[in-house]
Amino acid sequence: MIKYEGLELVSGGVCAPKGFKAAGVHCGIRKNRAKKDLAMICSDQLCDAAAVYTQNLVKGAPILVTQQNLKNGKAQAVIVNSGNANTCNADGEAKAAAMCEIAGKALNLPEEDVIVASTGVIGQVLELEPIVSHAEELAKALSYEGGHDAANAILTTDTCEKEVAVRFELAGKTCTIAGMAKGSGMIHPNMATMLCFMTTDAAIDHEVLQKALSTVVNDTFNMVSVDGDTSTNDMASIMANGMAGNPLIDSVESEEYELFREALFAVLMNLSRMIAGDGEGATKLLECVVTGAVDTQNAKIIAKSVITSNLFKCAMFGEDANWGRILCAIGYSKADLDIHKVEVILSSEAGSLQVCKNGAGVAFSEEKAAEILKEEEIKIIVNLGDGNGKAVAWGCDLTYNYVKINGDYRT
Repeated sequence: MIKYEGLELVSGGVCAPKGFKAAGVHCGIRKNRAKKDLAMICSDQLCDAAAVYTQNLVKGAPILVTQQNLKNGKAQAVIVNSGNANTCNADGEAKAAAMCEIAGKALNLPEEDVIVASTGVIGQVLELEPIVSHAEELAKALSYEGGHDAANAILTTDTCEKEVAVRFELAGKTCTIAGMAKGSGMIHPNMATMLCFMTTDAAIDHEVLQKALSTVVNDTFNMVSVDGDTSTNDMASIMANGMAGNPLIDSVESEEYELFREALFAVLMNLSRMIAGDGEGATKLLECVVTGAVDTQNAKIIAKSVITSNLFKCAMFGEDANWGRILCAIGYSKADLDIHKVEVILSSEAGSLQVCKNGAGVAFSEEKAAEILKEEEIKIIVNLGDGNGKAVAWGCDLTYNYVKINGDYRT
């Protein structure tokens, strides 16, 4: 977990901000009774809300319903199931809407104030009976300590829960932003590329909240890739209930907006690293840091090209300092650069090693390289020498286990 000055990392997940309860239960969508498969988050009062959605043309039915529900920028609850994506089904929208109705009835809230999401296998009909029969149980299980159970209930092939919460000061008031996410496979840039649900007790107008979320997502979730597949269902949503008592943030020009945006970045950046590090079958988190690009956009193109290169990802799994694959990925990225200025450094807790200078190889110790690449977190530093543009992207190695996991995912 990376810390930032002025921000305090706190526990509690999505329940860390004031006025949020959460819960997760096993309802029966998933056959394994040991795995929770239905989650709920609820605020004590109506929230300003915002969301971003997958750019895949095939969109899960829950996304279409949530988009409709959030047209007024308001929400108070989230219901989400794992084990079935409710995508590419003729009755999908009706069932996603029914999930909102079920949650609204259990919580005594208008159904249009509910955010709905599903994750799991595509193309299988979602049975509502398990959700109907466990909705009251789920609502009764809601607690101010239930964040971890909710985070557990949204997992699919993930190996661990992904939760981050940060506390900070806004105009003399203590505010908190928290998030829980799932994502291990079918992860590729162009948000939303995973499910993420965020809560905050800060008071912020929904249009300003949307601006903050969209901006931060471009530098975090949109810079993550596990396998090059952009999912059909995924989105990131945030609810702000204002219970911290700070003056309403209603302008992107204010100092308070910048403080809020920085805190949101800390949450989503750490969740991005968790998702990349927990990629299906992954053994290493890869972070590509690009500096000296002609501008930010070109830096992003290069960083993403490196961490999405299957050949490079395989080399990292094999702990092979095959830096030529990095240069190859930079070269076909279509970014604006002078390849003769490129410098590449491999780095980890075991040290740093320059492997390329001025676009050509330099002598280095293979023993030192092997030592560096044995670590679980590898940083690839690319200096371009063309300007001030910089960007960071996150990915993981490509392993035998990735194929094993996805070879029989449905069966």
